[in-house]
Amino acid sequence: MEKIILNEKATRSAIMRLSYEIVEKNPSAKTVCLIGIRRRGVSLAKMICENINNIGECKALCGEVDISLYRDDLSEKAKQPIVNETAVDFPVENQTVVLVDDVLYTGRTARAAIDAVMALGRPAKIQLCELIDRGHRELPIRADFVGKNVPTSAAEVIRVKMPDYDNALCVNLESK
Repeated sequence: MEKIILNEKATRSAIMRLSYEIVEKNPSAKTVCLIGIRRRGVSLAKMICENINNIGECKALCGEVDISLYRDDLSEKAKQPIVNETAVDFPVENQTVVLVDDVLYTGRTARAAIDAVMALGRPAKIQLCELIDRGHRELPIRADFVGKNVPTSAAEVIRVKMPDYDNALCVNLESK
């Protein structure tokens, strides 16, 4: 069973709203550093970065982080994890860093991403931006910016489709 939560138009609207919220919450920041969490968080961060730069109130930089080595379930995933490159070509020291991901679920991915960013330097603050918050937190993690709250059961899965990976832009709710 598949149910459309956000079609393309609604997804674009949520992304634009997130972009404005980031600018509004950081009025004194001349630069906001967006760091997308691999995979779909990177696509989302790029879209938000483009929106922020078009808004014109501050400049946005965009990077991407691989959290593979920072996961607390590393031993359960694979003996030799596949590590992708972390591409952050700007300093995070004393900057406002916004971690961007597609779905907030248990909070473990966000925690790993915070550890990965801290390994790059000491930001002035770290904020979390999620397109979808589905609940079921296992760690005390809360997003600063949420596109849509979607209460789910453990038997459901949220699928965010991004043009870079899926040739579509939407959010679906599926049964496992």
